[in-house]
Amino acid sequence: MTDHDTAPEPEAVPFETPDRHGAFPRLTPEQIEFLARHGERRPVEAGEVLFQEGRPCGEFLVILSGSVVILDSYGTPDEHIIRVHGPGRFLGELGLLQGQAAFSTARVRDSGEVLSIPVDRLRRLVAEDPVIGDVILRAYLARRSLLVGQGAGFRILGSRYSPDTRRLREFAARNRLPHRWVDLETDREAEALLRRFGITPEETPIVIWREEQMLRNPSNAELARLIGLPTPAFDESVGDLLIIGSGPAGLASAVYGASEGLDTTVVDAIATGGQAGTSSRIENYLGFPSGISGAELADRAVIQAHKFGARITVPADATALESHDGHYRVTFADGSQAAGHSVILATGARYRRLPVPGIERLEGTGVYYAATVYEALECRMDPVAVVGGGNSAGQAVLFLADYSPRVYLVVRGDDLGANMSRYLVDQVERHARVQVLRNTEVREVIGKETLDGLVVEDNRTAERRSLDARALFLFIGAQPCTAWLMGGPALDSRGFVLTGREAEACAVPGVWESRGRGCLPLETSLPGVFAAGDVRSGSVKRVASAVGEGAMAIHLAHHYFGRPGGAAGTS
Repeated sequence: MTDHDTAPEPEAVPFETPDRHGAFPRLTPEQIEFLARHGERRPVEAGEVLFQEGRPCGEFLVILSGSVVILDSYGTPDEHIIRVHGPGRFLGELGLLQGQAAFSTARVRDSGEVLSIPVDRLRRLVAEDPVIGDVILRAYLARRSLLVGQGAGFRILGSRYSPDTRRLREFAARNRLPHRWVDLETDREAEALLRRFGITPEETPIVIWREEQMLRNPSNAELARLIGLPTPAFDESVGDLLIIGSGPAGLASAVYGASEGLDTTVVDAIATGGQAGTSSRIENYLGFPSGISGAELADRAVIQAHKFGARITVPADATALESHDGHYRVTFADGSQAAGHSVILATGARYRRLPVPGIERLEGTGVYYAATVYEALECRMDPVAVVGGGNSAGQAVLFLADYSPRVYLVVRGDDLGANMSRYLVDQVERHARVQVLRNTEVREVIGKETLDGLVVEDNRTAERRSLDARALFLFIGAQPCTAWLMGGPALDSRGFVLTGREAEACAVPGVWESRGRGCLPLETSLPGVFAAGDVRSGSVKRVASAVGEGAMAIHLAHHYFGRPGGAAGTS
């Protein structure tokens, strides 16, 4: 039989074989036979739509015979083919496992037969069978990456100078949602879309999906509902564990807590993955010798947490923490509340702003605090500058060098290895497109609406020079996300959460004596409230450290609940 993945219509199929991304594996007869024990076969007819962009899909489909075409912008003037699948291929992408709406449409081209497995059953198979699970998960992660790079999914139409446009773009990017930004000022498509929908420029930003769904300046929660992300729906019940923040520490707590039987809820203000989720590649994380992106690490952890029954809600912006009738209650920006007998604070930290006049006006239009594919595509073929001397800066430099002809790394000190791992230092210094500027600081940003260049200064000689950089990426230290905790657990002078003996010294007099014990190692000045990861005072700012603290916090929570041993004996 003809392999429909390579013919016909080759000019319309951008992701041709060979499958360089590992996104389109062909299942073996043995794998199909295994999956068939968990699903049912059914015939499909040419022209039948198996799932449609913008709508949830409840089944995992394997093509047994015939062919299926995958379409973007189905039913619109912009409709085009993404891929044509033949026998042995399976359909869907990461959103299927995460309960999101489909970001493409599957339509039968040649009549045949498919194997259908309910999504809930598929999630269990992915989690329980390491071989078939890894095949599907790897393919789905790669497909999501391809959709993101292609600009599939919904469109955000708005001005680059609009704070709401920047908010929506950040939310979509941080949640790794396939979308395309239509720039009101420079994109030729913008005027046609405004006419088509009867919208004036003043009414933007708008989100458009499938020509029939349009949101005018939606909140992050409204956009999340459109996509199918689990938005806040808290009830009056009090769970065992409430985790605030879903970076590596929070997700580790979710996996270990839920796997050990704790009723676990995780909330995050923006997206899963935290600051690590914006890292293009983490090469020194144990068990991944070829490296792993922060986004993939986060997506895998989310699926793992869901496997054990943890509930993950985004966006939910915590604004207050208070003790209430023997448990803790967290209030969110929309007025909703969630309660837990124990709380783990894993809100992490954000990169600091550079103290340069006028830099705020360029944030999102040339000044960035993350280096993902979205930002890289924005400045493709332009020279860029990265400020920072840590691992995040080094990872960003190497990633951006794949897109930009010249990347300047601006470092305040003279020793690149002072805060950056040696493997990164070696790669940065060897890269032909990277120029390291030591003992250098940014003094001025040039440009009123977009970044046209930088003025930097040698901090030894005070000599200044101009850099032709059209984007500036900042990775300069961390500011803890603890403003909402004022009046709650004790903080250090920089705003990080105190734990252990330091927290005990700041606690309300008698609180520990009345319990007949001291403050546990990751416990805050509030009994039963723990801190893990970057938000904790004195923590090691590394992904592996955050994961370890997240797991350790669960062991300590068991101790708090009076369950000695807790996680002992588990891996």
